[in-house]
Amino acid sequence: MKNESRYERGLAKLREIDGKAGEHVLESLDGIAPDFARYLIEFPFGDIYSRPGLDLKSREIAVVAALTALGNAAPQLKVHIQAALNVGVTRTEIVETIMQMAVYAGFPAALNGLAAAKEVFAQQAEQ
Repeated sequence: MKNESRYERGLAKLREIDGKAGEHVLESLDGIAPDFARYLIEFPFGDIYSRPGLDLKSREIAVVAALTALGNAAPQLKVHIQAALNVGVTRTEIVETIMQMAVYAGFPAALNGLAAAKEVFAQQAEQ
């Protein structure tokens, strides 16, 4: 790990967690902010997600909770719901995590989160 650059480590972690969805996010930034794409790979994935303190399942549960609580990040929430599924979080755990946010972020945020989860689950069923 020490010989890897932040970018290489982050790109590998992004691919492990998000698969094609992560690649699409990076591609969407090509024409407008390629430096931001690099920051997105290096800091969150190269530095934070690569730390040993939490497993990827726990990290994605935390991200789904945080994005649900924000209430204004539906595209990112959908990517991370898919990422959670990719790393072994069950549909039930995702739904329960989102429902828990009703207590702290309100019913509208939880309802929006459940709608995002429903959409991701439906897309997954189609594949």
